[in-house]
Amino acid sequence: MEGPVNHAHRPSLSEAETRLPQGHFWGKLPQIAGAIGIAALAASYALSGQYPAKQFYFSYLTAYLFWLSLALGGLFFVIVQFAAKAGWSVTVRRLAENAMLTLPLFALLFLPIAINGAHELFHWAHPDHVAHDPVLQGKAAYLNLPFFYARAVAYFVCWTALALYYFRNSVTQDRTGDHRITSRLQWASGPATVVFALTVTFAAFDWIMSLDPHWYSTIYGVYYFSGCVVAIFAFLSVVGVLLRYGGVLKQAITIEHYHDLGKLLFAFTVFWTYIAFSQFMLQWYANLPEETVWFAHRGHGSWKTLSIVLGVGHFGAPFFFLMTRSTKRNCVTLLLGSLWMLAVHYLDLFWLVMPSLHHEGVQLTLLDLTTALGIGGLFVAVFSIPLKRHALVPTKDPRLPQSLSFENY
Repeated sequence: MEGPVNHAHRPSLSEAETRLPQGHFWGKLPQIAGAIGIAALAASYALSGQYPAKQFYFSYLTAYLFWLSLALGGLFFVIVQFAAKAGWSVTVRRLAENAMLTLPLFALLFLPIAINGAHELFHWAHPDHVAHDPVLQGKAAYLNLPFFYARAVAYFVCWTALALYYFRNSVTQDRTGDHRITSRLQWASGPATVVFALTVTFAAFDWIMSLDPHWYSTIYGVYYFSGCVVAIFAFLSVVGVLLRYGGVLKQAITIEHYHDLGKLLFAFTVFWTYIAFSQFMLQWYANLPEETVWFAHRGHGSWKTLSIVLGVGHFGAPFFFLMTRSTKRNCVTLLLGSLWMLAVHYLDLFWLVMPSLHHEGVQLTLLDLTTALGIGGLFVAVFSIPLKRHALVPTKDPRLPQSLSFENY
């Protein structure tokens, strides 16, 4: 709950408090993370010859979906804060804006999947398989490469347009102080929410669910979306705390903001569990072979073990850990809890993608590490560039005083 703003004393931030200090380590992240990312992707390419071709693309897709979820989560965070006319989150919002600004990078990183990966990843991309499969023939109007590529272009156009629109208006307001910009962004948040929901849903259908084209779930898009939201609240908590330890934004992002980020992380951890259980329970109850086969692949051997680990790690442990007020108001425990949620979020995506390649059991390879480091390094590099170029908080947002004086009750 947000406390009232004391208009007799409107809190403010000096320019020095909203900028990275000269020579600060975070200002060097674009070069450091970019070098790591390029080196790791080069290592992935070099290692790919030691594994079947499919392994590289499945590892790459898993890492891609993980880091993309942070960018999409950032876009959702920004849109929903304007839709809700939220005041508490203003000082945190610029970090989410920087995360969503990486979406054009993911359009570029999609090229390996589009050029060569589709044939290695997707059973339906082979005409000879479709010719002998009545199920694939029935879905051919949707599951075909030209339409697949067209939809991917549409997703990235929508995501990039929304990200650039919100970011450019936000930094323009820093310069002009025009409060009408906030009104425009609030008005746009309704249509933006609809566009975001549709594109993320169908992207999840296309890039993950269609790995097993004989199976489907109508809430699969919501499942991926729930992971995106868990990931962004964990990511914002991690970045905020690390910046605080680096002596940055101590006055702007307070314990009250971390408390709210922790509450939302806890809430969407429960939401993810609700969606995951709903998807499982309805198909388990119906007990139809064409629906249960997807879970059957994940219900034996080491995949069953990972399923149990995921249930405990993504819900059981964080549910009790994040429930208490003290955990969310302590930077160390919030940091540890957020890092844990990011780790199990990756496991969740691994669990979604990899059984389509390794039915027999879990197989970890060096490619899983190098692709995650490669895409992650580039993500961090692009995320870090605006940290040097722009203020770390929206300095002229009309609700900034409300955010600076925010208290939990």
